[in-house]
Amino acid sequence: MDQHDGADPVARARDLGDAITDASDAVEETRRIPAPLLARLHESRLFRMLSPLSVGGDEVAPGVCLLAIEEVARHDASVAWNVFIANAAALIAPYLEPETARAVFGDPRALVAWGPPNGTKATAVPGGYRVDGTWAFASGCRNATWMGAHCEIVEADGSLRRSAAGRPLMRTFLFPAENAALHDTWDTTGLRGTGSDSYTVTDLFVAEAFTGMRADPTLRRESGPLYAFTMQSLYAMGVAGVALGIAQAMLEAFVELATRKTPLGLSAMVDSGTVQAGVARNQAKLGAARAYLLETLGDIHAHAGATAPIDVTDRARVRLASVHAIGAAVAVVDHVHKAAGMDAVFPGTPFERRFRDMHTLSQQIQSRDSHYESVGKVLLGVPPALFL
Repeated sequence: MDQHDGADPVARARDLGDAITDASDAVEETRRIPAPLLARLHESRLFRMLSPLSVGGDEVAPGVCLLAIEEVARHDASVAWNVFIANAAALIAPYLEPETARAVFGDPRALVAWGPPNGTKATAVPGGYRVDGTWAFASGCRNATWMGAHCEIVEADGSLRRSAAGRPLMRTFLFPAENAALHDTWDTTGLRGTGSDSYTVTDLFVAEAFTGMRADPTLRRESGPLYAFTMQSLYAMGVAGVALGIAQAMLEAFVELATRKTPLGLSAMVDSGTVQAGVARNQAKLGAARAYLLETLGDIHAHAGATAPIDVTDRARVRLASVHAIGAAVAVVDHVHKAAGMDAVFPGTPFERRFRDMHTLSQQIQSRDSHYESVGKVLLGVPPALFL
């Protein structure tokens, strides 16, 4: 696979559009990706975009990954979320020993899922660690071949393992998926097909080699500009890609509705100045947000070093462009939902599910308005003590 064939993942995502749309009702109803569609996603290599070349991945530029995720999200947001999460989880590979990375990610159908840190601690033992706990929000866990957990470390003497700066260290632990007991907890208003369930591991030994420190970008073993981005930066980009795809598809569906609908007591929507201006303003809003994020990702990728991580200023740029894109997409969806009137409220319309999906996405950590405060501190020269 030519890592420089930038348009290829986007084209492959576009080619899968009809298959994703055809499966979307089943994704919603079963809260799972149907096996035939999952197989086609694997064949398309859309789960491998951010995986290193050294493990058989495609290592594409962030902007290409963004556009591919957006293209999938135009057809189904839950499927796009799974694509984004699979790529985000693969970003642990550059922080693993090469042999371990190949063991976890070498299978072309390898998928890793995990939940966010929740205060659970692992215990250091000879040769590795003992992990015991329950985690939530493990998107993609129903299709995962490996699972992970993020824990602080308790040493043999009971103390917490800390960094040179005195902060507790967070380590990522990887283990075969069959070692985790899954719990069917993800029954939500939107993004129902992401399979973001909970899971438990009980007194599980994880060898030292199958752990890594994803929060410290100086510890990566893979060179190249893609992995100069922090994991949190590319997580934010992935959520933005899903949001942009939902909003663009919903706006296009509204344009189609407006060409044939005449509301009771009003002129045809297509002849309404209010509708015309609304469509134009929202397309500009969405296009500007996408362009800003693409420009930011492209500029940083172009000047990123082979080994050094991007600096705090560039991390703040990615964060700002991503949270802005998410906010713009939410605003477009809200406008369209209101403008579509009663056509937006019935299940099975192009609007109702996307509205629910967007407002589930908007509750996720990457969508928080507090990110503007953190970025503002960087812009004003008083950055937070830790900015990932």
